[in-house]
Amino acid sequence: MDDFPLGRASFDPPPPAAEALWRHVTELLADERESIAGRAVSAPVDAAALRAAVEAYDFERPAAPETVIGEVADLLREATVHTTHPRYFGLFNPTPTLMGIVGETLAAAFNPQLAAWSHAPAAAEIEAHLLRFLGGRLGYPPERVAGSFTSGGAEANMTAVLLALTRAWPRYGTEGLRALPGRPVMYASAESHLAWLKIAHATGIGRDAVRLVPTTGLRMDVPDLARRLAADRAAGDLPFLVVATAGTTAAGAIDPLHELADLCGDQGLWLHADAAYGGAAALSDRLRPALSGIERADSITVDAHKWLSVPMGAGALLTTDAEGLAETFRVTTSYMPAGVPETVDPYTSSQQWSRRFMGLKLFLSLAVAGRSGYAEQLDRDAELAAGLRAKLAADGWDIVNDTPLPVVCFADPGNGTWEHHEALAARVVRGGRAWISPVRLDGRAALRACVISHRTSSADVDVLVETVDRARKVTT
Repeated sequence: MDDFPLGRASFDPPPPAAEALWRHVTELLADERESIAGRAVSAPVDAAALRAAVEAYDFERPAAPETVIGEVADLLREATVHTTHPRYFGLFNPTPTLMGIVGETLAAAFNPQLAAWSHAPAAAEIEAHLLRFLGGRLGYPPERVAGSFTSGGAEANMTAVLLALTRAWPRYGTEGLRALPGRPVMYASAESHLAWLKIAHATGIGRDAVRLVPTTGLRMDVPDLARRLAADRAAGDLPFLVVATAGTTAAGAIDPLHELADLCGDQGLWLHADAAYGGAAALSDRLRPALSGIERADSITVDAHKWLSVPMGAGALLTTDAEGLAETFRVTTSYMPAGVPETVDPYTSSQQWSRRFMGLKLFLSLAVAGRSGYAEQLDRDAELAAGLRAKLAADGWDIVNDTPLPVVCFADPGNGTWEHHEALAARVVRGGRAWISPVRLDGRAALRACVISHRTSSADVDVLVETVDRARKVTT
């Protein structure tokens, strides 16, 4: 690679040099794929040494690309929690599909600009087709599905809040909160993802406007919600939105969707389903019934970079209220191309303007695996989790969550303190053979393991059980 052009010439090197560089990258990724299972899931990091290695790049002079790529790959190997490892049983960060990685590469190479349909017709139609497919599997009439791809679940959920505010008070979009006759308040489970606090801050309703409703069996307590709605109305507040979580982060719990839909229908409230993780279950005929009632939600969040195993980020907001979504984000400018009849410009239904072609990695993954391939993988994850629960219970651990999704939460009945479970998780992580986390569920300390990698096997589950059992023996 000595003849690789440096400096400005590196922007578009001649074909032989570019081909050699791509071969180098392909070989590096192949080695990573083959060697990942034999390495530690994570390792301690010396922050000062890491920072010094990064700051060695002063960007004043060109550097050989093969050298830079190799050095950066080394940094990533040494200073990353490897979510691509088969024994990463952590948060909703999956091993991406090969087609997802290819999709990211194609999206970067073609670089379509998803603001105006006329600038990226193929990309816009691919994403629209995906949204209809996902919406259809979740129970929406496909022909009525509207929405947008987002950077992740948090942006999709924020879109839902903006949509609900706009639908409840049409003047909110132009006059802001001062147009409202009181303080708007929203409701989510105490086990929900607390991105709601950031969203409330950003939308101007304020963090105090988020009501975290207690749970029963880690699922939202609907009678308690009804009491809170009545109390808030009596105090002059303005309930406008209820969030049902379909697959909580901590325990994979699914809120009572039909009961919440009944309550919201009776009281005229927007129901949003945060199915960022659990929504993937809709692709499995076996797991799909767990989401019964989600089709009654006014909007739904799905996050493909969770259990649909594509690279980050790839969230999506789905709704059947196309007009409400358009009203929430409608804007006209002289510098944007004129709209094309019978199409939707993505920037008019999204918080984003210029953005990446995020849907391609999911489109390729689905097209190549088929829904049947995804269903096979999702069902396999659920089976591995069921096996993990059984093995942990047989070894004397308490299983403390109940979900059809592959999230397993377990506690040491001999020592229920947070400090003990935190120490157990730390010992497992330090050992490098697996990655789990401590978690609090309705105030109870536990350990959390999620089967999220398509590389995970029953042998990896056995290693995890062996590792946590050993940690319990030596942790006092």
